[in-house]
Amino acid sequence: MPQLSLHSPLGDLTVSEEDGAIVSVDWGRGPMQTPTPLLREAVAQLQDYFDGKRRDFDLPLAPMGTAFRRKVWQALQAIPYGETRSYADIAQAVGCRAARAIGGANGSNPIPIIIPCHRVVGADGSLGGYSGGEGPATKRFLITLEAHAQGQGTPR
Repeated sequence: MPQLSLHSPLGDLTVSEEDGAIVSVDWGRGPMQTPTPLLREAVAQLQDYFDGKRRDFDLPLAPMGTAFRRKVWQALQAIPYGETRSYADIAQAVGCRAARAIGGANGSNPIPIIIPCHRVVGADGSLGGYSGGEGPATKRFLITLEAHAQGQGTPR
């Protein structure tokens, strides 16, 4: 599977491609570097995101997961840049009664940042968990990055 890594403010990230679509973004540097046109574009878009120049990603995505998880990940992509939604909001959007199931789908998102699972917070505004990087500190960084890029200052 072709992979390409980039340096980011969160450390090294590795983007993987399969059958002409992005299938994962992983924390750390991948052992094999294969700079395909799609991976070069994904890395460029991620760098623009971290530089505050990109709000939306325009990449073919093929996250592997159950039909329910793919439905949740699709709902996450509808959360506008710089905004957050609660786990309950996402549950309602996908027709699920259990916000906990949304947390499970969020935690298994194979394409973090591009599929913005960091934009999902607790109903009371608390961060909740985050499975990537340094956990909640990484989530806080991403939410703050988007708030600053929009000129909103630091979110609560």
